Amino acid sequence: MLVLVAPGQGAQTPGFLTPWLDLPGAADRVAAWSDAIGLDLAHYGTQADADAIRDTAVAQPLLVAAGILSGAALGAITPGAVAGHSVGEITAASFAGILDDTSALALVRKRGLAMAEAAAITETGMSALLGGDPEVSVAHLEKLGLTPANVNGAGQIVAAGTLEQLAVLNEDKPEGVRKVVPLKVAGAFHTHHMAPAVEALAKAAADLTPADPTVTYVSNKDGRTVATGAEVLERLVGQVANPVRWDLCMETFKELGVTALIEVCPGGTLTGLAKRALPGVKTLALKTPDDLDAARELIAEHANA
Repeated sequence: MLVLVAPGQGAQTPGFLTPWLDLPGAADRVAAWSDAIGLDLAHYGTQADADAIRDTAVAQPLLVAAGILSGAALGAITPGAVAGHSVGEITAASFAGILDDTSALALVRKRGLAMAEAAAITETGMSALLGGDPEVSVAHLEKLGLTPANVNGAGQIVAAGTLEQLAVLNEDKPEGVRKVVPLKVAGAFHTHHMAPAVEALAKAAADLTPADPTVTYVSNKDGRTVATGAEVLERLVGQVANPVRWDLCMETFKELGVTALIEVCPGGTLTGLAKRALPGVKTLALKTPDDLDAARELIAEHANA
């Protein structure tokens, strides 16, 4: 069985959208999305520097646009399941037919703006802990006043909180943690610091009419599969202020019998986690269109497995 996954914020790099715009019709699609949401996606995806695309209000719609675009380039496929990490859940909702492309981009634009506004209230950020025992790390983070905002599995937890708290963490790592790596994000996402964004996102979601998923949709709130579009949308709203449990998503992939995983552009992060947590599962990250042929071969082998 094939699972199609979409990465979250921090996966973006300067110019990563450039090669994808050379695909037939891609530039026109991106231009139409840009007009619809009032953001020049082509500019930010091809010309903007790292600081510009670190902006939450820019990064989130840019990632969803890239994910939808690269997913469409795979052709007409029906994965066994879809999932997304953080903002990637909106990309996954598009793959599952819950939201059409324009609605997904409109929602993520409002999500990014609301979270950027919430992040501006206090200087906050996120750092990944590499290695260590999860229980020990979580207890240590709570002692420092930090939140385990992403429990990613494969020995990785992401801490979130104020910059002062993260500075203390850098000097006082949990036992067994090899390294603390600051992430390219502009706030403490999936924590109480994002509470102001929940209300704004709820208002935006109220204007949408979600369809029920056409394929199995795995939620990173708790790793559960979700059967209705209404519940998916409700979870997308609340998730901005609650931890991401990607470890539980991967447990569900195991239970579903996944044999292959493809991560849409800008792929790499989730395939890296899967290689460590899902031994025996074939993985492929879509970084550029040069990866499409290999992805189609993987789809042919595993889509109906």
